[in-house]
Amino acid sequence: MTFLYFAYGSNMLTARLQLRCDGADPVGIAYANDRMIEFSKLSNDESGKATLRHAPGRRTPGVLFEIPRTQRRALDRVEGYPGHYDHCNAFPVRRLDGQSVQALTYLARSPVPNLNSYDWYLALVIAGALGHGLDAEHVADLKRENWIPDPMVNRPTRCEAIRVLALAGHRDYRKLLV
Repeated sequence: MTFLYFAYGSNMLTARLQLRCDGADPVGIAYANDRMIEFSKLSNDESGKATLRHAPGRRTPGVLFEIPRTQRRALDRVEGYPGHYDHCNAFPVRRLDGQSVQALTYLARSPVPNLNSYDWYLALVIAGALGHGLDAEHVADLKRENWIPDPMVNRPTRCEAIRVLALAGHRDYRKLLV
């Protein structure tokens, strides 16, 4: 038994999601219609993390993953559910072949405008987009996002992100940001 999960932020990087959810398997690219990505989810580290907001006429690409149902609690935990995100069990996305499917995704409960992401977090998002061949315009938009260096160089989530990025072939994650 599995479920579909629509990743549009840092979990698009397969290596990261597989460390978080054993057995996560990418099954293709999909789009969330009438949504746009923004980095307005206030994280515990006080930086901005990805969420989707309603935006008529826009569409945001992401990656569909098939995940064993036994990993649902693990995914909820790493996504900060129920505290920071609401999950949508039947979030509609459209595959490249035009098929509409329902997937689980997470949307910020209380978005906060004008947040900056840490450089390593935005690098995870960009690496995932590049790794799955998302369109160049989306990648360019991501590279235009505001970011700041993490002031805490030994932050465990930063260290883990840099390690996962290196495993995915990005030895200097800062190159992803330019």
